[in-house]
Amino acid sequence: MNAPRSIAAPVTGAVGRFFSGVGLLLRGLGLYVRSPGLMLLGIVPALISGAVFLAAFAALVYFVDDLAALVTPFADDWSTTVRSLVRVIAGLAFLGLGGLLAVVSFTAVTLVIGDPFYEKISERVEEGLGGTPGAVEVPFWASLRRSVADSLRLVGLSVLFGVPLFAAGFIPLVGQTVVPVIGAAVGGWLLAVELAGAPFSRRGLRLPDRRSILKADRPTTLGFGVAVFLCFLIPLGAVLVMPAAVAGATLLTRRSLGQPVEER
Repeated sequence: MNAPRSIAAPVTGAVGRFFSGVGLLLRGLGLYVRSPGLMLLGIVPALISGAVFLAAFAALVYFVDDLAALVTPFADDWSTTVRSLVRVIAGLAFLGLGGLLAVVSFTAVTLVIGDPFYEKISERVEEGLGGTPGAVEVPFWASLRRSVADSLRLVGLSVLFGVPLFAAGFIPLVGQTVVPVIGAAVGGWLLAVELAGAPFSRRGLRLPDRRSILKADRPTTLGFGVAVFLCFLIPLGAVLVMPAAVAGATLLTRRSLGQPVEER
């Protein structure tokens, strides 16, 4: 099915559009006030996967010194100060890569576990905005298979981008300044594409359509995705923000497709 043409991006400049994307997440957070029961229900799958990923990241933190030493054997004979500095940089690079992979993987796993909950949240948002134009009926198992396949592809992309960023993390100064910014942008883009899966699938659109349409207004998509990414890095942020992120991604989808995003 051919993707519908998205509307032209509003002429407010890239920075303005970026912050309008951030605003979509804030509007998603507003649903906690209007639909507290539904949003709290959406926290349940996030709690389940959050516990698993928190334990995994805690293990990475615990073993990060050993991992840093493992990948820097060349520094064994260096002076204590230089060796320690190199291994601190290596440890930060491991934590950065682990954080990127954890955030994207957490979202993928949580969306699969909580598919019925998040589908309902997304539908509720659309109902309040006049319904879903061009909606198609997607059987549950077909939707689940598609969600798993799309999530695996996106996690694969996070690995593909994450490995070069991990290597760049060894570069003094650049690895601790520029690389985290690039990592947030990459992670934000992947999260936005992943979270928008349900509303796009409801319209019969697949992952290539999703990427193409969201790319038409990249600043807005990045604004939303980076805001979600940063919230997910806060302890318990991923659990609490996940339902709001799904709601915000529905608004992002509608905006990208030129459909109303203001309540009637």
